[in-house]
Amino acid sequence: MKNSGLKGFFKKLYKYRIFLLMLSPAVIYTLIFAYYPMTGIVLAFKKYNYAGGIWGSPWNGLENFKFFFKSGQAGLVTRNTVLYNLVFIAINMITQIAVAIFLTEVRNKHFRKISQSIMFLPYFISWVIVGVMAFNIFSSDYGFMNRLITFFGEKKISFYTKPEVWPFILVFFNVWKNIGYGSVMYLAAIMGIDTSIYEAAAIDGANVFQRIFKVTIPMIMPTATILLLLSVGGIFKGNFDMFYNLVGNNGLLYNYTDVIDTLTFRALISSNNFGMSAAIGLYQSVLCFITILAVNKLVGLYDKDYTLF
Repeated sequence: MKNSGLKGFFKKLYKYRIFLLMLSPAVIYTLIFAYYPMTGIVLAFKKYNYAGGIWGSPWNGLENFKFFFKSGQAGLVTRNTVLYNLVFIAINMITQIAVAIFLTEVRNKHFRKISQSIMFLPYFISWVIVGVMAFNIFSSDYGFMNRLITFFGEKKISFYTKPEVWPFILVFFNVWKNIGYGSVMYLAAIMGIDTSIYEAAAIDGANVFQRIFKVTIPMIMPTATILLLLSVGGIFKGNFDMFYNLVGNNGLLYNYTDVIDTLTFRALISSNNFGMSAAIGLYQSVLCFITILAVNKLVGLYDKDYTLF
């Protein structure tokens, strides 16, 4: 029985050899660049030195984790990371769905294409460039906002010394940069809805808003749920590019803008401790894994068809 199973397995391999050959580059790429680097997790439990390398460095138990939790910033940066990501997820989802619905309801094809292209453009702009843009907008001396404020006879605002305004600035730039790319996902889901459903709703007398809330939104909920689950999987990971390029090393803003990734980067630069960096990365990954399992379970209780696994 065992031999017949193996024989059938090899027959299938031979039968689908062309497809497997086509798939092999992607599999090899994933194994080399996604799975093999996972072996570096051992660095979280080692005192790394260049002479020993990853495998030859001595073990030091949980010392790398102690550094993070004894720094006094672990709770603050974890809270900031989670709260920022929750706001990003909620606002991005709402705005992206709204934009996708707006684009499908617009009848002028030229306006729709131009609007979609303009909104998609920021996704390709580097966060380095966005950081420069932000500085030119909010700078005390040359910023557009302060020029506008002084034009109306008001005093300049030193945005880079007012940490309480930065959550709003960060949320704005995050939404601005991702709204075009994210809306494409929902736009594709809306395009996949059977037009006969809309025709039936119109015959029943449903207006445009009723069609949106009774047909479009319920029909794209499976797509929205999957994207939500994928987003929740990274809820403990801060967008390092965004936070570092917009805030930089401005210590006055750290209480409101510091996340796990930026704290880790600064600690790594100052101490050159690769083990500590690996420990915090493992800490983030474990929390993300637990979170996505919990959220997936909650979604399964509501509707099993919406779950990832």
